[in-house]
Amino acid sequence: MLKRALIPVAVALALSACAVGPDYSRPKVELPAAQAGAQAPAVDADWWKRFDDPTLNQLIEEAVKGNLDLQAAAARVEQAAAQAGIARAALLPALNANAGYQRGRSSRELANPASPLISDARSANLAASWELDLWGKLRRGNEAARAGYQASRYDRDAAQLALSAQVAQTYFQMRALDAQLDIAKRTLQSREESLKLQTKRFHGGLISELDQRQAEVEAASARASVPQIARSLEQTETALGVLLGHSPKQLAEGGLVRGKDINSLASPPDVPADLPSSLLERRPDVASSEQQLIAANARIGVAKAAYFPSISLTGALGSQSLSLDSLFTGPTRTWSFAGNLAAPIFNFGATGYNVDAATAGQKQALAQYQKTVQSAFKDALDSLAANGAARDILQAQTTQVTALNRTLKLAGLRYDNGYASYLDVLDAQRNSFQAELNLINAKLDKLNATIGVYKALGGGWEGQRCTRYWVTSSST
Repeated sequence: MLKRALIPVAVALALSACAVGPDYSRPKVELPAAQAGAQAPAVDADWWKRFDDPTLNQLIEEAVKGNLDLQAAAARVEQAAAQAGIARAALLPALNANAGYQRGRSSRELANPASPLISDARSANLAASWELDLWGKLRRGNEAARAGYQASRYDRDAAQLALSAQVAQTYFQMRALDAQLDIAKRTLQSREESLKLQTKRFHGGLISELDQRQAEVEAASARASVPQIARSLEQTETALGVLLGHSPKQLAEGGLVRGKDINSLASPPDVPADLPSSLLERRPDVASSEQQLIAANARIGVAKAAYFPSISLTGALGSQSLSLDSLFTGPTRTWSFAGNLAAPIFNFGATGYNVDAATAGQKQALAQYQKTVQSAFKDALDSLAANGAARDILQAQTTQVTALNRTLKLAGLRYDNGYASYLDVLDAQRNSFQAELNLINAKLDKLNATIGVYKALGGGWEGQRCTRYWVTSSST
């Protein structure tokens, strides 16, 4: 009766006891204040679809399924989920079943003459055990494991966000090189035709050898640019194939599909002039860092619980019999109940050192969390500044190309009518060719800058209106 009365008391103590160690509270980080009543724009998770290129959408989907780094991140989530399950199971009683059979022969000299020399013994029982979590050691361990699981999920999300951004940037790089290669080939064709014309004029005595040699130099220069751009294009295709998780055979075969050219891609939406700091809470690296801080904070409680006694209860119910037929009859029934208390007395300060180590780990996690938040704001500010600068450069580069193309046309007319030297034509050709290449680079930089904003803010945004917040860009 006394044992039956002790069991519910122990259960009540286990359920009502408070866990030792500090409870988690989010650290205070000095953030710019948002305007009262302002709302953040809605989340746009599939931000890459804003570029309106079905091929890009397909490539990112393929990368999410086939990228090996992302597969490893997903496996780490599964591992963390299993570890969280183990920690959660430790809070509950364990039940085990045992069955045994024993057969033996006794010594003839020592055996009772009335007893048989060979005997059989059979047994079957259920054994239950439960550690009473009076001080919260198991609950803190479960809290730490659960936070570790959440951190692994956020790490996977961060890896997927980085992968999507890298695939988009590499794809745009490939399309930019495609455009530059096309410009180089057209320029080469134009300069070879010009070289043929200048060679005929030289042989006809209409121009000097200097003009003919200058045309030859420009043709050779354009001829050298084609394989240079082609080499960069092949390397970019291989890099994109690795991101997609292609096999070595697929990498060797190449032949990645193309979508819209870089000049036909939809212009991404302008970055709102003021984006809220609350968008940074969507960054998975910030969320992961906080979960790691939660886990480190809980481990302090696990370490401190070692100062207190550990109480465990065990019980067994079963049957023992010499005959299988009578194994489960009343006379063969057995049971047992035991309580065990283990209390630390002296271990040369090992428990205190464990608490100190856990506390130091929490301090490290806190510093890392604050550093992650700091880096998130830096990334956002840098990406917004880069986006504004890239937009201005693109506008200036577009104006320059228009002006240089007109200059090239006028230089050709002046040369044909004897008002300018061939050197003026060559200068205009070189400037026009380089400007067209630079314009492609400017378009690529603008696309990459927009991707940088998406990545820095943990994804895209929806809505055109956004009230004033801390983050300011030069987009309008």
